Amino acid sequence: MYNINLFSPTVLAQSVLATTLVVTSGLSQANLSAQAQMPIMLDQQHSHHNMMDMESVSEPKAVMSADMAMSEHSSSYNQVTHQQGKSDSLQHSDEQMPHEGHDHRKEHGAQVYAVTTLDSQWQLNNDDQAMWKTEFETKIGTDENKVFFKLHADKAESEDLDLEAKLLYSRMISDFWDAQVGVQYRAEKVQLNAQNKDTEENLDAVFGLHGLAPYFFETDAYFYVGADQYAAFSLETERDLLLMQKLILKSYLDLTVIFSDESKYAQKTGLSRATAGLEARYEISKKVMPYLGIAYEYSQGHAENLWQAKAPSDQAWLYGAGIRFKF
Repeated sequence: MYNINLFSPTVLAQSVLATTLVVTSGLSQANLSAQAQMPIMLDQQHSHHNMMDMESVSEPKAVMSADMAMSEHSSSYNQVTHQQGKSDSLQHSDEQMPHEGHDHRKEHGAQVYAVTTLDSQWQLNNDDQAMWKTEFETKIGTDENKVFFKLHADKAESEDLDLEAKLLYSRMISDFWDAQVGVQYRAEKVQLNAQNKDTEENLDAVFGLHGLAPYFFETDAYFYVGADQYAAFSLETERDLLLMQKLILKSYLDLTVIFSDESKYAQKTGLSRATAGLEARYEISKKVMPYLGIAYEYSQGHAENLWQAKAPSDQAWLYGAGIRFKF
């Protein structure tokens, strides 16, 4: 069989030599570029190591601040959890234990305070007769125990002064009511005839309630027992309606009922006196309050006996202006 050599030895040797030269030159160039890049890589590594060192220095601070934040968060969470646990335990204990009455002594520290009110009013009736009415009230004590002193003085035109004074001990029996007990002094001037006058003085025992009735009616209800089979009941109630921040409209009702009276100048039994009115006051401050008022008053008069003639009942419209001080 005959073989054909496509490449001659000379051509093959030349090809091998050329390939060797190309590979050698490529390696030389790669070595040169690697040597050229070595300083740059060293600089980059040096910079990288410096950055790593700086991060390693600042890393504890970051870790510390993170730990502190987590610690504060954990502390806040523990406090909230503890407070919730306390409230839950208190609520659970309230559910288990019966509710006890509210102790105002713990709320206000059983502190002693005093409040005084002075009210002076000028009134004019249908017959153009004027009258000065003065009311003075002071109370001193704690929320639970107080002492009241009340004074009412009426001075009609060309007539003598009528006086009524109460000294009361007040004891709190609920959140809105006080039970009161004390004495009342009454002094009334009686016109016997054109020339003669007389004065009737009485001392009565007083039992009553002072407080806030439903729908915010401030109420004083008293029962009186005295000499000469005297027995009576009085009711004073009022309610404020806020029209503006300083302008207030007050409605009020005062009445007196006589159950029995055998005194020298006895009053008629039944509804002895009733006054219903409206008052508009302007609060310059909580201490100074001028006002205008209108009222309708009914008076039954005195009974007939050996010392006095029968006095007819009387009714009239009253127009007034006054000023109230509170301190």
